[in-house]
Amino acid sequence: MHAYRSHTCADLNLANKGDTVRLAGWVHRVRDHGGVLFIDLRDHYGITQVLCDPDSPVFAQVEKVRSEWCIRIDGLVKARAEGLANAKIPTGEIEVYVRDIEVLGRVNGDLPLQVFGDQEYPEETRLRYRYLDLRREKMQNNMVLRSDVVSSIRKRMWDQGFKEFQTPIITASSPEGARDFLVPSRLHPGKFYALPQAPQQFKQLLMVSGFDKYFQIAPCFRDEDPRADRSPTDFYQLDLEMSFVEQQDVFDTIQPVITGVFEEFGGGKKVDQTWEQISYKDAALWYGSDKPDLRNPIKMQVVSEHFAGSGFAIFAKLLEQDGTEVRAIPAPTGGSRKFCDRMNAFAQKEGLPGMGYIFWREKTADAVAQEMGITVKEAQAKLKSGEVEGGMEAAGPLAKNIGPERTEAIRQQLGLGVGDAAFFLGGKPKAFEAIAGRARNIIGEELGLTDKDRFAFAWIVDFPIYEKDAETGKIDFEHNPFSMPQGGMDALMGDPMDVLGFQYDLACNGYELVSGAIRNHKPEIMFKAFEIAGYGEEEVRKRFGGMVNAFQYGAPPHGGCAAGIDRIVMLLAEEQNIREVILFPMNQRAEDLMMNAPSDPTSDQLMELGLRVIPQE
Repeated sequence: MHAYRSHTCADLNLANKGDTVRLAGWVHRVRDHGGVLFIDLRDHYGITQVLCDPDSPVFAQVEKVRSEWCIRIDGLVKARAEGLANAKIPTGEIEVYVRDIEVLGRVNGDLPLQVFGDQEYPEETRLRYRYLDLRREKMQNNMVLRSDVVSSIRKRMWDQGFKEFQTPIITASSPEGARDFLVPSRLHPGKFYALPQAPQQFKQLLMVSGFDKYFQIAPCFRDEDPRADRSPTDFYQLDLEMSFVEQQDVFDTIQPVITGVFEEFGGGKKVDQTWEQISYKDAALWYGSDKPDLRNPIKMQVVSEHFAGSGFAIFAKLLEQDGTEVRAIPAPTGGSRKFCDRMNAFAQKEGLPGMGYIFWREKTADAVAQEMGITVKEAQAKLKSGEVEGGMEAAGPLAKNIGPERTEAIRQQLGLGVGDAAFFLGGKPKAFEAIAGRARNIIGEELGLTDKDRFAFAWIVDFPIYEKDAETGKIDFEHNPFSMPQGGMDALMGDPMDVLGFQYDLACNGYELVSGAIRNHKPEIMFKAFEIAGYGEEEVRKRFGGMVNAFQYGAPPHGGCAAGIDRIVMLLAEEQNIREVILFPMNQRAEDLMMNAPSDPTSDQLMELGLRVIPQE
């Protein structure tokens, strides 16, 4: 028999009845039933119930084992007594009577966290003792899911004729939207390598090298501030690039890969088969975000004309300024003062003075009495008898200020009725779009409008290449500087703020899953694009010399994208925090509590690198 096991803890069933077996694993829990000891023995594959009665020659040894001890047992497989089978586990019809035991690894002291049960622990504890945290069933399932997703992605890419290549980890610093992690060079004192933010330049160089279809599951390193859907140090992405393609070719290539993975691992949720293409401008208007959650059907609309010159002075005065507008967030079924007040409080927490609202309800007896010049009691009688139709009325401070005609025009534009509401934000869109987007999400959630049983995808396209600093007027890149401008060189001769790029993101359920572009492969266009942002040709050659030089030698048109592996798995695992699907993540302060990183270098290490640490005051 094997030194440690003849079967895993998920293998045994009634077909093994009467067999002598050997199992190895961790003690999930111990139960003492009147002198008979029951142990749930767990390994990576499952759980088997083993029991030890006083007749066992190793009963005294079994009595000493505790939770999370690693043990090996030999025993006899028997059927469980009638009525005691456990249908929840594959081994639920049998149990193993222990006849021999070996302790392979004991727990010294108290466990900092329990593997058995669903008790919550502080994230600091979970990350410090990640090897224990990873023993828990949910975490095991998440990491197996991640492995299976990566395997599926690879197969799908191979099936489309892509070749997998690995690009360097130690490379040159390249400004790609985040801070680099710098690596000092021992052989070249005072100089630094960088960990790649992405294989951006290398994959483009592969296209220049004649490799038609490239991909890899690439590690990427960015010194970023952490958030729930982003790792502060490193992450993995499906990175791909193709030659002789247009934007739609990239879409047609990646869509079956993403769709297939979500159908395979999405737990039966609906997966959108048609992916809408939405311009960046429209996404900001309709959803307040370039990564909209389309499970929520609410679309915001511009309603400025209904407030211009109105009795609501706040919006009326705002609209007299250049570049301002008023937007409405429809809220079907949200027509109650309680809900409207709650959303107004949300806006105040976000730093706004508030959020105006109108809601529509059945006309009250008070309103009928006022219209007809009768008492409320008389109005109630007329409504009850049907002599007067109740109809609908608009309520809320905004409705009173702008009057019935404007209020009715808003209702008709938004397609709302009795029991519905609308919320309003005004000013320069950049100042309120993000808050409006969050308000839209909350409204969809609280009113039950968001379809939780769906993966909703949309391509966000037509990103602007440049942005202008409102204070200094300086023009800089708003998005990927390597994107080909729509219209090529001619587009760069006009107003930079009108230049759009062949750049695109894929949004799913409120997260950005994919980002990519058709690349700028012509040096003269690249130099002009960087010149507009204030970078001279010499600076471009210095920063991107390898790529610029390569483009002098017959570079093909090419493009591609990258899909975030961590976010894909997070969505499939239905987790809210990306650290739940990463084996050994950093905490929110970019610290590895388990390995004590970052750590102080030794004096010898610093001397060898020619470095000195200057204390921060």
